[in-house]
Amino acid sequence: MPERERYAVTMKLGVLFSGGKDSLFACWKSMQQEEVVCLITVVSKNPESYMFHTPNIRLAALQAKAAGLPLVEVETAGEKETELEDLKRALFVAREQFGIEGIVTGAILSVYQATRVQRVCQELGLWCFNPLWDTDQEAYMDELISAGFKAIIVGVFSAPFDASWLGKEIDRHTLDELRRIARKHQVTLTGEGGEFETFVVDAPFFSQRIAIEEASRVYQNYNGVLRIERAGLMEK
Repeated sequence: MPERERYAVTMKLGVLFSGGKDSLFACWKSMQQEEVVCLITVVSKNPESYMFHTPNIRLAALQAKAAGLPLVEVETAGEKETELEDLKRALFVAREQFGIEGIVTGAILSVYQATRVQRVCQELGLWCFNPLWDTDQEAYMDELISAGFKAIIVGVFSAPFDASWLGKEIDRHTLDELRRIARKHQVTLTGEGGEFETFVVDAPFFSQRIAIEEASRVYQNYNGVLRIERAGLMEK
């Protein structure tokens, strides 16, 4: 056995988990290199949270079940800066319960989020892994679809996204539309600028997929969300 393989040791990681495409894709990437032992979700009561994804965040528990991974879930009032203390509490719990040595984020461009997460990690002696940081957005979106991720748009917060976008799956056709919009309106292809939010109903590491059974749309002036009111797991 080669020396490199004989002494290879994987790192135990927890994934900052929002239920959106970026955190799930980052989780999948991490699984190919290290050992993901838990998911970590911070549930913000403030829909305008500076740090945390909020649309349908309670369904992260259902995704965790589909992935067969334990979930550490803590709540926060979502107040600027003080919500970092709640993040620190969540990471501390994950470290104590599951022995994590580092965390994974789905950050792509947000320096605000990345620097704050890194600071909390340093305070707890944890490594911070950002597999999507500064990635080529075109290549990322293409790989997301090719790998079998099924992500739907559950929040829109910018022109020209109208109500018809709520519930759309990001497939090849949708990606073509997003490319045109990104060129014309100077928005990010991934939604990293806050233009849209997603929810993943299937991923390569899910043993079951999520079926949305009941949902409603709330939309006005290029700002809207798809509220998933009832969902369950079904065989692929």
